[in-house]
This record gives sequence, structure tokens and C-alpha cells, in this order.
Amino acid sequence: MGAFFQELIHTGIYKRNQGRITRQVTFAAMAIAVALGLWQLSLTMKMWALVAVMPGIEYLLPGMLLLAGLWIAYRVVNVPSFADFLIAVEAEMNKVSWPTRSELFRASMVVLITIFALAAVLFCFDWFWRTVFRFLGIF
Repeated sequence: MGAFFQELIHTGIYKRNQGRITRQVTFAAMAIAVALGLWQLSLTMKMWALVAVMPGIEYLLPGMLLLAGLWIAYRVVNVPSFADFLIAVEAEMNKVSWPTRSELFRASMVVLITIFALAAVLFCFDWFWRTVFRFLGIF
């Protein structure tokens, strides 16, 4: 755990040219999560009586926490063990053979047709058993 806190102080980027896209997307997801949480905190603080005593606290505290959260998110994606994991993820994603547009369309149609067919079967079972139970006077 001490190594993690030491890593928060560094400013360098671990293996700068490797896994850039994965690290950027991970940072963006973490930043959005932090920002949304702090936005909710700001809205909650507006309802507190403390806002009347200390005007602007509902923006100052979340703003400072946002800066700290962004810095931590930036540093977390550069912790060597996590950065190596993200680099490996990007390397594996580059090996994936992505479907063409027509293959994607056909596969999506198969999934949608299967879902609607299963929904119809479940509807028929439900209708049948409801009819049986109503006939028997259970429902």
C-alpha cells in the first residue's frame, strides 16, 4: 500500500507509448464517475444548512475533491502493475477479429429473432397456465 501512495506523488508516465487508448478510456471512465459523484455531493450540500453559514462551500469542496480525484485517476492508470494490465488488454483487443458490417447485421438479426421467439413461447406458456388456473378457480 505504501508503494501506491508513493506512486501518487510521481508525475511521469509509465511506458508512455504503450496502451495509450486503453489508459485514456480508463481515465475518462474514472473521471466521469468521480465528477458525477461530486456533482451529486454538490446538489446534496445545497440542501444542508451549512450552505447558509458558508456560502459557496457547495462548489468549493466538490471542486477541490474533483481536482484530487482527477489526479488520483491519472496516477492510477500509470501505476506500473495496473498500466501493464491495461497494456496487455489493449494488445489482446488488437488481436480480436472484428466482424464486418454485414456479419454484425446478420448476427444481430439472429439474436433479435431468437429473443422474440422465446418471448412468444413464454407468453404462450403464461397464457396456458393462467387459463388452466382460472378454470380450476385457483386465481
